Amino acid sequence: MSIRVGDRIPSTVLSQMKDGQPINIDTNDYFSGRKVVLFAVPGAFTPTCSAYHLPGFVENAADFFAKGIDAIACMAVNDVFVMHAWGEHAGAGNIDMLADGNGDFTRALGLELDGTSFGMGTRSQRFALIAEDGIVTRLMVEAPGEFRVSSADSVLASI
Repeated sequence: MSIRVGDRIPSTVLSQMKDGQPINIDTNDYFSGRKVVLFAVPGAFTPTCSAYHLPGFVENAADFFAKGIDAIACMAVNDVFVMHAWGEHAGAGNIDMLADGNGDFTRALGLELDGTSFGMGTRSQRFALIAEDGIVTRLMVEAPGEFRVSSADSVLASI
């Protein structure tokens, strides 16, 4: 079953680079007491993700913060080193690049994508959500092959 509006963000661990070292990010701590936009992509450095999805949030970060968003996070089922390199390559300094290395968080959300026919294993569906104090208040999941509802422009317009 997929996560829905009104549900609590599942408790699991993601990872992120900090001061050149991978650190664990407890999702309870990360989402607690603040308003977070989380967008997820099937993979770092993949075409749509690199050309449109991540750059849209990078370009519009100040607008999200001006509307009361406390943090913007990009998440993919990739390792922490790949997510860090992708964030640096994209100039994503205002975006938390969160790695779901084993896909545990993605599975807990019920938003996994079977990419085995493309040699990609299990990945995340493309989606965005807004959570306030750990509760999902908006959820935008893309249809397969689409990129519309989870774009930065669409998410920003929903706030």
